[in-house]
Amino acid sequence: MFRVSLRSWLVLAVPVVGVLVLTYSATTSEPRASADWQAAEPLRDSPLPAGGTAQLSKCGVGEWPRPAPRGKGEQSKAPSLVFTSWGFYDPGSKMPGEPSFTVHAAIRTGDRPLVLDAPLAKGRVTLDLYGPHGEGVRASARGLTATVVESGYMSKPVEVPASGSFRVEPGKELLLDVELPAGAVCPGHDLADVIKCSPEHTNDVADCPVLTLTLADPAVRAYRAGTTGDSAAGSFSDRLVAVSMELETSQV
Repeated sequence: MFRVSLRSWLVLAVPVVGVLVLTYSATTSEPRASADWQAAEPLRDSPLPAGGTAQLSKCGVGEWPRPAPRGKGEQSKAPSLVFTSWGFYDPGSKMPGEPSFTVHAAIRTGDRPLVLDAPLAKGRVTLDLYGPHGEGVRASARGLTATVVESGYMSKPVEVPASGSFRVEPGKELLLDVELPAGAVCPGHDLADVIKCSPEHTNDVADCPVLTLTLADPAVRAYRAGTTGDSAAGSFSDRLVAVSMELETSQV
């Protein structure tokens, strides 16, 4: 990793298997070490201005990045949720907009179309970020909503189809963005350095944070049940889960 000037885009690009391959840092200030921060009293969850909840009570908690499955098929290959990249963007003083940290992902289906109502997974998206070396949670937000976007750099939101739903065709993918709210970042970090590795200049992915993105939709459960022909649809998970890096797949 290396530093570039302000107003640059920090990108962590990951392939489908979830292995970190590239990071750009976009801040000139020295990040604050969360290890030096000590809470005077337990942090409490709090509502976020744009909706959802900052799960600050999880700060520093050493959870396993992949949540426990809440039904069958949660790790099936179809449908699936995969990361495409993530990063921090600072527009600077001469450009409109505020600094932001955005996670880019894609939903892929199997040999049948997947139809998802808009807004996509409204209020049913969770984003967690875990520091390396047992640091625990650095940021956590639940109750978010994903934005369906066009492909390309600084992609634009896609208008909701007249049908009121997004259709994912076999062999295609639905691109989406999820914003990490600044209020969901734990004390000791901010949007600019929340993805910082430790040590900062490292070639070892085990030194870098792990992201977990989940979204839930009833259509996912119905799709999984239909794929297997199982009439007990309620036994299947309605959730798609993406983990950027899983160090020990035997624990998944």
